[in-house]
Amino acid sequence: MTEDKNESNGHEEEESSQAPEEGSTPEPEAVEAAEVKHSWRSLARNYISFVGFAIAVAAIVCIALLFLLELTGSTDQPYLGLLIYILFPAVMFFGFFIVLVGIFFERRRRRKFAADEIAEYPVLDLNDPRRRRSLIVFLVFSILFLFVSAFGAYHAYEFTESVTFCGQICHEVMQPEFVSAGAAPHAELKCVECHVGGGAEWYARSKLNGVRQLVKVSFNTYDRPIKTPIHNMRPPNETCAKCHWPEKHHGEQLKVFTDFAYDEASTMSETKLLVKVGGGSPETGRVSGIHWHMNLGNEVTFIATDERRQNIPWVQLKDSKGNVTTYTRQGSNFTEEMIARSEKKVMDCIDCHSRPAHIYLSPNNAVDESILAGKLDRSLPFVKRTAVEVLTKDYQTTEQALATISDEFHKYYRDNHSAVYASKQPAINAAVAELRRVYRTYFFPEMKTDWRAHIDNIGHFNAQGCFRCHDGNMRSAQGKVIRNDCAICHVTISQNYRGQAVEPDNGRFRHPLNLGTAGNYNCASCHKGDRAFRHPVNLGDISRFSCNECHKEEGF
Repeated sequence: MTEDKNESNGHEEEESSQAPEEGSTPEPEAVEAAEVKHSWRSLARNYISFVGFAIAVAAIVCIALLFLLELTGSTDQPYLGLLIYILFPAVMFFGFFIVLVGIFFERRRRRKFAADEIAEYPVLDLNDPRRRRSLIVFLVFSILFLFVSAFGAYHAYEFTESVTFCGQICHEVMQPEFVSAGAAPHAELKCVECHVGGGAEWYARSKLNGVRQLVKVSFNTYDRPIKTPIHNMRPPNETCAKCHWPEKHHGEQLKVFTDFAYDEASTMSETKLLVKVGGGSPETGRVSGIHWHMNLGNEVTFIATDERRQNIPWVQLKDSKGNVTTYTRQGSNFTEEMIARSEKKVMDCIDCHSRPAHIYLSPNNAVDESILAGKLDRSLPFVKRTAVEVLTKDYQTTEQALATISDEFHKYYRDNHSAVYASKQPAINAAVAELRRVYRTYFFPEMKTDWRAHIDNIGHFNAQGCFRCHDGNMRSAQGKVIRNDCAICHVTISQNYRGQAVEPDNGRFRHPLNLGTAGNYNCASCHKGDRAFRHPVNLGDISRFSCNECHKEEGF
């Protein structure tokens, strides 16, 4: 009996040493081993996750490289933050996503094996040719990927600073700005130098604004034309002033205005002015001239009732001594309550220099420049008038405009001056080529963009400009007036009107028509850039007339 019992106990011990049956509770050591086999660190030890780690590490290296560039760079690089804080972090998170994908597939693979059949790490048996080749390929790929990523990161950084990035990525939307900037005085500057500048605050603002613009482009809801002025533009004293010293006294600058008539000979007129640019600072010397407005000791604040800041009913001046003078437009219904709730803007460079980098010449001015440059032959009869007329027609597309300009220009000389058309074909063809160039540079019908869409407030042609405030109708409660005397801003040295020397009126410009007292008129009322003045008498096709053809007896 005892032997049977011992034999029975031996069998029970043998059975107990075997693995538990299905449904029974495993020993704690077995559970711990199984959890280790399926922990995320263990599951991440697979080739797919290794690729994800390689991508993430490359992104981290690129972020570190660009961050060092930002710290050691000698100039502001506004778009560098786009790479450091947005693009490469996104690549890094993509790498981590690949790691998770690898974990997912590794977990599915391990379910097919028993716990003791699962290796903690991928088996790297270098004696196995297949595994050896796989390891070498992975290492070479990782090193190359890291190198290419760092190299690409630097060149991506350079590309985001380029004008191409700003002006040509969204081709149709930014084409007017890109093309016109290339023909303007600031053509060598990068877009970001003025539109963003340095520092985190304005970089963040520009990025938020860029997201809004991207959404509009994606859904084709962007403005046509792009609205100006840009109301969230960085203050010019943080961008323009880096090159243009606001306290410098510039004195008087000679300016020569050359224009051509709409008569048969496209007769030239020339006016020479000394423009009182002025400027300066009380600490460094005299303060005078037009740039007196921007002297840092003065503060001019105004209210505009329209988005384009052309209608200004209220101006306030605070001088260097703290004295405040308020001017309001006579005859306006702008009440104290309206003044209190209106947005007030401190005057800066852009309020006058409204087109510093993206200049759109009017047909009249563009043709004058082409004639002066010898690109349009003045021996062609009525070349100025004909050129302006073909440029100002209402076109729906650039392709239509370029074709029509050629057809209409040829048709005019073929129908009206057949002898000239036969003898001056090279001059006519050259004129057509020049007018097509002018149109491609300053006119963009798809974006509804031209000189009328983007007003140039320098001077007072084609827009009110200076006369927004200096029209003689802005008065203070003490009786002070913002004057509209021409001599405030410039002195006329000489005038030559269509070959006739004209004596200036005590340094003031003498208009060829008798317009009454100087300063009591607004140049932009007649000079609209395309001869679109509405005469009080119906003269039919007004574009066929010049004012002096009828008003000769009222001139000088």
